[in-house]
Parts: sequence; structure tokens; C-alpha cells
Amino acid sequence: MTQSLDKMAVEDLLISMNSHDQSVPLAVENALTQIKPVIDACVEAIKNGGKVIYMGSGTSGRLGVLDASECPPTFGVSPDVFTGIIAGGERAIRYAVENAEDNQLQGAIDLEKIVTEKDVLIGIAASGRTPYVIGGIEKAKELGIFTAGIVCKPNSKIAAIVDSPIELLVGEEIVIGSTRLKAGSAQKLVLNMISTITMIKLGKVYENYMVDVQASNFKLRKRTIRIICDIAGVSEDTAKDALQVCDNHLKAAVLVSKFKVSSTEAFQILADHEDNLRESIAYLDTKRVILG
Repeated sequence: MTQSLDKMAVEDLLISMNSHDQSVPLAVENALTQIKPVIDACVEAIKNGGKVIYMGSGTSGRLGVLDASECPPTFGVSPDVFTGIIAGGERAIRYAVENAEDNQLQGAIDLEKIVTEKDVLIGIAASGRTPYVIGGIEKAKELGIFTAGIVCKPNSKIAAIVDSPIELLVGEEIVIGSTRLKAGSAQKLVLNMISTITMIKLGKVYENYMVDVQASNFKLRKRTIRIICDIAGVSEDTAKDALQVCDNHLKAAVLVSKFKVSSTEAFQILADHEDNLRESIAYLDTKRVILG
């Protein structure tokens, strides 16, 4: 355990913090087998019209809100496919509302407002015992909802009551009790895995490209055109023309530019293959071989 931090030089503090942080990826690696069933449940829920709900307080709640908010622009999903609930509501995203985490009843109330029988609930609590999160988990279990918990302490209450616990045992923080540090970093890595791999398995990524990215600004429009060029093997002008006739739909534009099909046919092929670009490309490749 590091002591006398206030006496240390900045250079030594940097070395010490960096040394402490080495435990974070190892803790995540040790939990990979626990993370997989949670991702499987998320994929199945979204396939069936459900959503993934993150629930936490303080840093844990903010990390859930952050991950959920980044899914729509990255993967083209609606804002409710991944939803973050934080103790204390929207104000708590920017300001500490510390007493809100102790309200177990409010956790149950907040969850019940948005949950359906098709959803997955992932409670996030470094301590593994946050009452607000426990309230939400217990309500979800009453309703028969799949529950998971991301915690950073062994033998926690949350790990004991959820269907799939994810235990990230990062050890004591360099500043004792400051779970925004190693615990927060480990939680963020796992949330990255859950949302990203779920989206990959649902066809939102082709090769390593974000093929449902929303081209909402200049940077993303340039990226969209580059993705079409790379996948279809066409020039920028061809990619731009295809994107225009496909009303900025990246996947359809790939099919139009790569196979010279009409936009109507491209959209139909995607619909026939559940909007999966790889399967749509394979279908058109096979069709091209058959037709010679």
C-alpha cells in the first residue's frame, strides 16, 4: 500500500499511480469468462426487441450513462437500446448527489419506469453493495429480468444476488476509497467490451469497420466515405455517388458501389439478410458467380 502521498514528488506519484494501474487489465482478464454470458444475454435481448439497462451511482452510474450515450452515433442504434440510469437523475451526471445511492426503494422505482420483460439489467457498483443498485436488481428479479453485476470487491451482496456477476478485483486504490481510479478504469473497459462485442455480434461491424456509424458531422462523413472505399474497393467519387443515392446509408452504398445494383435492390438484399452486410455481400458474390 502506498503511503505518505502528500510527501512525494510529482514524478514519484506518476510512477506509483502507473504501477497501481497495472492491476486493471489483469483484473479484467481474470473476469473474461464472467463477461461472456452477460454479452450473450445482451445479444439475445436486443435480437428479441429488448434493451440493455446500465444502473449505478456516482462514478459507476456516470460510466454507464457514458457508454450508453456513445452507442447511437457509433453503431446507429436508437438511444434506448443501451440505457443508463444513475442515482440522483440527470443532475448526478455532472454533480455529486451522494445520498441518492442509499435509496434502495428509489432504485426499484427508477428501474420499473423503463424496464420490460425483454430487457437485461447490468448493475454497476465498485463496492458491490450500493443500495440504489440493489433495489433495481431486486425489482428486476421480481419481474424475471436477466441481471448482471459489475463489482470490484470479492464476496459482495450484488455478486451474490445477480444471475451473472462480473468481479473486477483490482485491489486497494492508491487514494483509499477513491473508486473512480482503478475500479472506474476496470468498469469502463468491461462496459467497452459489453457494448462493442454485442454490437459486433448483431452485425453493426464488418471486418473492423463501424458500418452503421451515423455520419452526423464532417469528420464522420469523411470516415463513412473511406469505409465504403475500403470495403467496396472503389474511388471516393464512386463512394460519394453511391452514398447519395442510398440516402447516406453506408451498407446499401457498399452494395451499390461494389456490385452495381440499384439502391432499391441493395436495401431489399439487406432486409432479406437482417441488415447483415457480410451475409449480403456473400449473397451477391454467389449470385455473381452463378451468373458468370
